[in-house]
Amino acid sequence: MTFTRSDFARLRISLVAALAMIAAGGSIAWLAAGEVRDATRARADAERQRVEFEGRLKQVRDEESEIRQKAAQFAAMRARGFIGEERRLDWVESIKEIRETRKLLDLQYEFAPQLPLDRAAMAGYSFRGSAMKMQLKLLHEGDLLDFINDLRAHARAYVRVRSCTVSRIARGAIPGDAAQLDADCQLDWITIQPAKEAP
Repeated sequence: MTFTRSDFARLRISLVAALAMIAAGGSIAWLAAGEVRDATRARADAERQRVEFEGRLKQVRDEESEIRQKAAQFAAMRARGFIGEERRLDWVESIKEIRETRKLLDLQYEFAPQLPLDRAAMAGYSFRGSAMKMQLKLLHEGDLLDFINDLRAHARAYVRVRSCTVSRIARGAIPGDAAQLDADCQLDWITIQPAKEAP
C-alpha cells in the first residue's frame, strides 16, 4: 500500500487532532495530579488540625476533671470544718467524747496559741496551726492509735501528729493504777482561713 500526497493531507488533520488530544490529555493528567497533591496536602493539614484540636479538647477535659476533683476536696474540707476560724470548744468536746467512748485512764492536754504555718499553699488562704501537748496513760499502744484515729475522723481541723513518745510504767509505781504505758505527744491542729482583704 502506497501513500500519496492527498493521503498525507488527509492524515495531517488526523495527526494534528491526535497530537492536540494527547496534549490535552497530558494537560488534564498534569492538572489532575496537581489537584491530587493539593487534596492530599489539604487532607494532611486537616488531619493535623484534628489531632491538635483533639489534644486541646483532652487537655481542657483533664483540666475540668482536675478542677472538679479539687472543688470536691475543697467542699469536703469545708464540710469537715477545716476551713474557717478554729473551733477550740468543738475540739475540747471531741476530745472529751473520745476519752469517754474509749474509756481512757488519764488524758491531759494543753493548746498553744494559734500561729501561721510557714508554707502558704493556696492563693487567698492562709494555713494556721495550734500546737497541742498531750499526755496519756494507756493500757496498750492500741489505745493511743485509736484515740488519734478518732481525732482525725471527728475533729473540725486537720490533726497532724508531730511526735509521740511511749514509755513503759514501772510496775507498782502508782498503787492501784492499771496503766501500763505513758504517752507524751505533740500534735498540730491545722485550719485554713480565707486571707483577710486589705482595707
